[in-house]
Amino acid sequence: MARRFNEQKLVIASHNQGKVREIAELLAPYQTEVVSATELDLAEPDETGSTFAANAELKARASAQAAGLAALADDSGLCVNALGGDPGLFSARWAGPAKDFSMAMAEVHRKLRDYEDKSAYFISVLALVWPDGHCETFEGRITGTITDPAHGHNGFGYDPIFVPDGHSLTFGEFEPAAKNAITHRAVAFQKLVNSCFE
Repeated sequence: MARRFNEQKLVIASHNQGKVREIAELLAPYQTEVVSATELDLAEPDETGSTFAANAELKARASAQAAGLAALADDSGLCVNALGGDPGLFSARWAGPAKDFSMAMAEVHRKLRDYEDKSAYFISVLALVWPDGHCETFEGRITGTITDPAHGHNGFGYDPIFVPDGHSLTFGEFEPAAKNAITHRAVAFQKLVNSCFE
């Protein structure tokens, strides 16, 4: 059985402001004070794990130990089926040191040019780590299609090239509240809430 979350404060173990904003909005109904790793000036650990779960846990554990508070981290990525799951774990790295996702999206389009299969999925693994080292992890996925060219300026990362199944707009065209209701992160978050908050 998962551990209940009863803390007053939670660190969002991320330096990605789009991700921090999305997670903070998802946490808003639970009256938990949230603070980001950036606000606490916490170091960003190297993501050396070989899975999304390992990287999420690594980031949450580093923030929990440094801040002495419970920490929630997300590791997520875009997995394109025709590319063998790439960029996958390296989704952020495809954007380079400057985090230029227009470059990363152009690389996806370039590599996908000769394939008919444009199917893809976003995956998110959330890791919640307490200062005593206890960890709970939750995974969410959403399937969709890569579109070329990119559309929309909302969201972040690969959102402008991903059309979720059952929809005609990219995540980059969704209003934030509508997107947050159906993302891979929302799916993982609902599992976390059901297990640890409700």
